[in-house]
Amino acid sequence: QVQLVESGGGLVQAGGSLRLSCAASGSIFRLNFMGWYRQAPGKQRELVATITIGSSTNYADSVKGRFTISRDSAKNTVYLQMNSLKPEDKAVYYCNVRGGSYSAPYDSWGQGTQVTVSS
Repeated sequence: QVQLVESGGGLVQAGGSLRLSCAASGSIFRLNFMGWYRQAPGKQRELVATITIGSSTNYADSVKGRFTISRDSAKNTVYLQMNSLKPEDKAVYYCNVRGGSYSAPYDSWGQGTQVTVSS
């Protein structure tokens, strides 16, 4: 099993910054995808940003230019630097990692960390 521990959420004023971290441990092998998703009250979970083993990144249009995803392969950790935060960024942010083999893939989620942005 893969365990994920998220940290870095909190309360910030609009225009401020936060940095989320997600550390993976356990039966990690062939880790090839790490990402952040978020879910606001009454809404579906949505993609925020993803990064592959080859460091290819993908961002939701709503966060492009404000958020940056990065990873530390040695630590099996993914980060999300969030700048110029807006009230609409308020949500629970979830870390997701995927990898493994064809016969034994894994797709693990963190417990979520709350981000609140005050106007």
